[in-house]
Amino acid sequence: MFDLNLDQQLKMDRCPHCSVSKPNIVLKTNFETESYDKEHKRIWGIYVCNNCGGVISAGGYSWTNGVNELYPSNRIVDSSIPTKARAFLHQANETIHSPSGSIMLSASAIDAMLKVKGYKEGSLYKRIEKAVEDHLITVEIAKWAHQVRLGANDERHADEDAELPTFKDAEKLIDFTTALAQFLFVLPARIEKGIKESDEINLKKTDS
Repeated sequence: MFDLNLDQQLKMDRCPHCSVSKPNIVLKTNFETESYDKEHKRIWGIYVCNNCGGVISAGGYSWTNGVNELYPSNRIVDSSIPTKARAFLHQANETIHSPSGSIMLSASAIDAMLKVKGYKEGSLYKRIEKAVEDHLITVEIAKWAHQVRLGANDERHADEDAELPTFKDAEKLIDFTTALAQFLFVLPARIEKGIKESDEINLKKTDS
């Protein structure tokens, strides 16, 4: 359950679309749904952020018991990502409404992740290519890196020939950064945890 109530306003800390702080998210309509067997009933509120116009749907079992489902919900940065990279990625999410700043923060998160893996020299592109050569990441990830606005130097140096980044540019780079973090840290951590839990279960069976 989310710490939210179905009300005339959805009191989220940040809009999941534009990430503005303390957004004014207002109810536009509401309705009730039920499963085919009439056992699973839910009340839905359809909300709109007055800052960006993004639509948010919130569902619950009653108007008084709080929100159980939220689409989209705010991005959560996994705790298995190294501290510095996690902080940069969290800040990139929070500043997505300021694309230049968000892009620099995403690039900093990628930089921090690669350094943890031992890739410290050269541009981000070159280090990603070296990671492919070493079979740390896939060729597809490297191709994706070339399709997003990874060149944060444009933002740092205000290149006269560089176009200003858009919200979509920042969003694409956050998606790439999140996926890279998933591949390098989150999935390995989950696999390790799963193996450990399986070993513990097997050990208990053996002891019993």
